[in-house]
Amino acid sequence: MTKFFNYLWRGWMIIIAGILLILFFIPVYLLSIRKEHYKYAYFFVRIWCIGIFYGMGFRYELKKLTEKKIDKDQQYVIIANHTSIMDIMLPVILFPDHPICFVGKKELVKIPIFGTIYKRICVLVDRKSAKSRAEVYKRCAERMNEGDSIVIFPEGGVPDDTSIILDQFKDGAFILSRDHQSPIVVFTFMGLKEMFPFDNSKGHPGKVKIYMNDIIEPTKNIQELKEVSYNLIKFTLQNN
Repeated sequence: MTKFFNYLWRGWMIIIAGILLILFFIPVYLLSIRKEHYKYAYFFVRIWCIGIFYGMGFRYELKKLTEKKIDKDQQYVIIANHTSIMDIMLPVILFPDHPICFVGKKELVKIPIFGTIYKRICVLVDRKSAKSRAEVYKRCAERMNEGDSIVIFPEGGVPDDTSIILDQFKDGAFILSRDHQSPIVVFTFMGLKEMFPFDNSKGHPGKVKIYMNDIIEPTKNIQELKEVSYNLIKFTLQNN
């Protein structure tokens, strides 16, 4: 698409997100006041994500590289590579039975209406503050104690250098898995780096390929968990 149509397309996303946000603001706001009701608020959060993903002309194909299955009664730490804002929609779509908590940028709280809900259903982090980064895993642990599964993109952000296939992983997701004895679900997302990059002048609708690499049982060895997960995702990115 040309730059002009790309900007229109991005504007369409804002319209979709805004309409759904206004429609769902009251139920999500009310259901997120009490922690035990978040699982009901998650229903509307999921519809919001589905509406944006499909409304932007995306669809996905899920390929399972493991015979292990998701247990709806099990909490998970969910990880994947991170190249696009649309990555955020996919775990919510893929996990209908698991209320999910994200680690999110504190700056997004400033967005009208959206910020009110955002701060209730996410663990906020100020990436410029060492104290905030250190406390985020304590707050994630609290959310896991309340029954949520946690989504973390272990690269810690999107590298400025677009030639980097997969940046080095931070420890946080693997510490949570060890401390809470929660399995790690490893996904590889392919296609969104080109289809919906952070450059607003580029992108196009299309089919996203999702590879469910494995469900890794927690161990005491954080470094081992991190290396196994990293190698699974990098191998998939390089060979598909």
